[in-house]
Amino acid sequence: MSTDLNSQNYALLDLSSKVEYALLALLELASNKGKKTPLTMSEITTKQPIPERYLEQILTSLRRAGVVQSHRGSRGGFVLAREPWQITLLEIVTFVEGERKERESSVTPSLERNLVHEIWEQANTACVEVLRSYTLQDLCQQREARFQQGPMYYI
Repeated sequence: MSTDLNSQNYALLDLSSKVEYALLALLELASNKGKKTPLTMSEITTKQPIPERYLEQILTSLRRAGVVQSHRGSRGGFVLAREPWQITLLEIVTFVEGERKERESSVTPSLERNLVHEIWEQANTACVEVLRSYTLQDLCQQREARFQQGPMYYI
């Protein structure tokens, strides 16, 4: 039985629903940045397939982290607290998932264990660098570029 490790079906690093929903919601808020009115949760869920109750929890944690601001009242909703180019994907993942704690091992260290842990640390460092290098602004620009690449059909 052979496994194609380069296929899209094999994911060493998994994207959690919580992080995916946070990124989708923040992408909508970033796209709305130039407008004067905040986006409501129902406006976000209309554009993105996010369960509203889940979105409420995510936006609350992002508000506590200082990524979004909430406005109350009939014209209330959510806006980004900072510019999209100032918010990295690493920040979002960290705020949503929480800080990762180092594992304490009760197993006696060995040469082999140390080698394995060093490689995993290299993989983690590469992941952190990629997420640090992208911002919400980058996601908005890539989405806009892909929208423009799509064919337009006129009737």
